[in-house]
Amino acid sequence: MESAIAFVDACGLGELTMRRLGTVLGVEAMALYRHISGRADLLEAMVDELIDGLFDDELMTEDAHSWEEYLQRVANATRKLAIGHPRIFPLIATQPPAAPWLRPPLRSVRWVEEFLSSLQRFGFSDRDAVAAYKSFTSFLVGALLLHAASLTPEAIGDEDGEASSETDLGQYPTVQRLQDLLREDHTQREFDDALDDLIERIRTSRDK
Repeated sequence: MESAIAFVDACGLGELTMRRLGTVLGVEAMALYRHISGRADLLEAMVDELIDGLFDDELMTEDAHSWEEYLQRVANATRKLAIGHPRIFPLIATQPPAAPWLRPPLRSVRWVEEFLSSLQRFGFSDRDAVAAYKSFTSFLVGALLLHAASLTPEAIGDEDGEASSETDLGQYPTVQRLQDLLREDHTQREFDDALDDLIERIRTSRDK
């Protein structure tokens, strides 16, 4: 699975086929079918591998002392995943889940169990824990899909970091005037601020 993930990181999801992966591994594509039934199962296994890998992230190996700290740890571990695999993260958000009530990016039953039980250890009721799960995963998908998309080689441009073509902004004077501000990268601060706002909303809405 590591080879498939590395292939997509380097070449993009659209380039992944069983034949091309077999070439990378030095085997015939048919040999791969002894271990996995096809590309769809391969994609699902990649998602499971990456999401389960969050349990081994250094942010998740230490116990949180509050539910706020727990959410911050999960959020930043998932952010590291999106930054490390920007070409794969959209797949995590769009791959069909094991059940329709599992939300990306924490779409595995193992992670939902971990998330809900952790919040309940901090005193969340059933309803509050589920509400927090829904709000939290919606926040993660929105924030991290946008950030991951901006990190792909296709979005960044050529080796010098310049886009292959620039839109003529002459007809858009406000955008042209503000383009330097629009180019500024404050993604970590914006992520932290949005996460703080979410935590505050969860705090004020509990048991209402």
